[in-house]
Amino acid sequence: MKNLSPPHHALLFTALLAQLPLFQSSYHEYQDALSKSILFFEGQRSGYLPQDQRVTWRANSGLSDGWTYNTDLTGGYYDAGDNVKFGFPMAFTTTMLAWSVNEFGDLMPPNELRNSLVAIRWATDYLLKTVSQPNRIFVQVGDPNGDHICWERPEDMDTPRVVYAVDAPNPASDVAGETAAALAASSMAFRSSDPGYAETLLRNAINAFQFADSYRGAYSDNSNIKDGACPFYCDFDGYQDELLWGAAWLRRASYDDTYLSFLQNNGETLGADENINEFGWDNKHAGLNVLVSKEVLEGNMNSLQSYKESADSFMCTLIPESSSSHVEYTPGGLIYKPGGSNLQHATTISFLLLAYANYLERTSQSVNCGNVNVGPYSLRQQAKRQVDYILGDNPLGLSYMVGYSDHYPQRIHHRGSSLPSVKDHPDLIACKEGSIYCNSSNPNPNVHVGAIVGGPSEDDSYEDSRDDFRKSEPTTYINAPFVGVLAYFAANPSFS
Repeated sequence: MKNLSPPHHALLFTALLAQLPLFQSSYHEYQDALSKSILFFEGQRSGYLPQDQRVTWRANSGLSDGWTYNTDLTGGYYDAGDNVKFGFPMAFTTTMLAWSVNEFGDLMPPNELRNSLVAIRWATDYLLKTVSQPNRIFVQVGDPNGDHICWERPEDMDTPRVVYAVDAPNPASDVAGETAAALAASSMAFRSSDPGYAETLLRNAINAFQFADSYRGAYSDNSNIKDGACPFYCDFDGYQDELLWGAAWLRRASYDDTYLSFLQNNGETLGADENINEFGWDNKHAGLNVLVSKEVLEGNMNSLQSYKESADSFMCTLIPESSSSHVEYTPGGLIYKPGGSNLQHATTISFLLLAYANYLERTSQSVNCGNVNVGPYSLRQQAKRQVDYILGDNPLGLSYMVGYSDHYPQRIHHRGSSLPSVKDHPDLIACKEGSIYCNSSNPNPNVHVGAIVGGPSEDDSYEDSRDDFRKSEPTTYINAPFVGVLAYFAANPSFS
C-alpha cells in the first residue's frame, strides 16, 4: 500500500496526478485574492449601507423589506446577480463564512479577519430578524419571477417585495436547520471579539433548531412558499441533512451533549451514512461528515465513527489514484459537476479538503483508500489545483475571480455591476429600461471585485457572456468557502 504523506510525497503525488494535465503554474497573490473574495460581499449588500462601505457603486436598497408583516427585514445579501433575498442559500453562505473564520481565521491578517467578521455580521443581523417571532421563520424576501423579468439596479427596485414566511406547524426544517447552523457557527466566530453577540447568536440558533426539529419537512413543500422558492432554491435533496448539520454545529458551539445524542441517534434514520458526495446550499452530507469527524479524530468520540467513515470515503473519491475515485474533471483539471454554477463545487470541496487535512495532521492520521494511503499533504495538493485553476492556471489563462489578475470576465450576469451606478446615473432606470445594458456587448461599468463567476464548461471553455447566467453569474455561496481556502494558501504561499 502506498503512502502519500511526507516524506515520500513528491514522487508518489506526481504519479497520482499523472492522468490530469498540468499547466505551467504562475505565482499567485493569494493574499490579494483573499482580500477581494471578502470585498465581494459588500457589493451584495441589501439595506442601509454604512459610512465605511468600500464598494462605492452600490447604495441603499430594499429599505421597506418586511413592511407587509409590519416587521423589519432590511439587510442581508442578494444571493447572486438578482435582487432577491433567498434565506436558504444566505444561511449556508453565512455558515461557510463562519466556518472559514473558525477553521482558518488565525491565519488571516488582522484586517481581513475583521472584514470577514463584518461580512458575517451583515448576514447574521438579518438572520436574527428572520427568527425573531415565535413559531415563525421568514425564508425569503422578493418575488423572484417579478424580479427576473426586470433588469434594474437594487437601488431602483419597484418589483414586488413579497415576504415568504413559514408558521408552525408548517415545516421549514431545511431553512431553519441551516439558519441554526449559521448562527451557531457564527457564535463561535464572535466568541472572543464580542461575547455578548455570540451568546445572542447561540441562543437563537437553539431556538431555530427547535423549530426545525419539531416541525419536520421541506420549506418548499408549503403551498405559499413553493412558487417563490422553486425552481431557484427548492429543497431538492430533502431536509434531513440540515437537521444533522444544525445539530452538528450546535454540538460544536455549545458542547451540549443533547446534540451529541441527536447525532448518535439520528445519523442512520436521517441518512448520514448514505455517502452522498456533495456539499452545497442544498446538500450538506459531505460537509456534515467532515465537521463531525473533527470530534472523532481530535476528541476520540468513537460513537460518531460512522461519520468519519463517510468522510474518509468522500476524500477517497477525490483522489485520482484511488480505486474509488469517481469525481469528474475537465481536461484542464477542474472538478466538474453538471447543472450550472459549477465553481460552487470546486470551492466547497476545496474547503473540505483543507479542513480534513487539518484534522488529520493534528492527529497524525491518514485516510486508507484501499490501494493508497492519503495524508494531509495530498489533500492540500488537490485543493491547491482547484484554487490555482480558478485564479488562472487553466487552458484559457483566465481568472474566474473578477478583478484578480489582468484577465478576468468582463460581462458578468449581475444587475448592479452591469448598470450605471446611481452615483453616475442618479435618474431611475426602470424595469425594462435596463435591457439595453443587459443586452450590450460592452464590459460591465462597475467591476464587481472579488466576484467568482459560475465558471467554465466541462471542456474548459468560457464565453464571456451576460446571457449565459449558469457560467457568468456570481453567487455568495461560491465565494464564502473560498475565503477560508484562500486564507490557508495566503498563509502558506510556498506550498507546492
